[in-house]
Amino acid sequence: MANNQKEINKKIVEGLEKAYLKLLEFKKQKQTDLVILQDNKVVRIKPN
Repeated sequence: MANNQKEINKKIVEGLEKAYLKLLEFKKQKQTDLVILQDNKVVRIKPN
């Protein structure tokens, strides 16, 4: 059972990583800022 949970967690993390990379690519194409929370402040970052 624990092995199955580890596999599920691994797949979730992989999916989140793919979604993040797609988001960065989208932001680069549209030349829009990426908005993140850093040190409890909203920060806009230009994707390169």
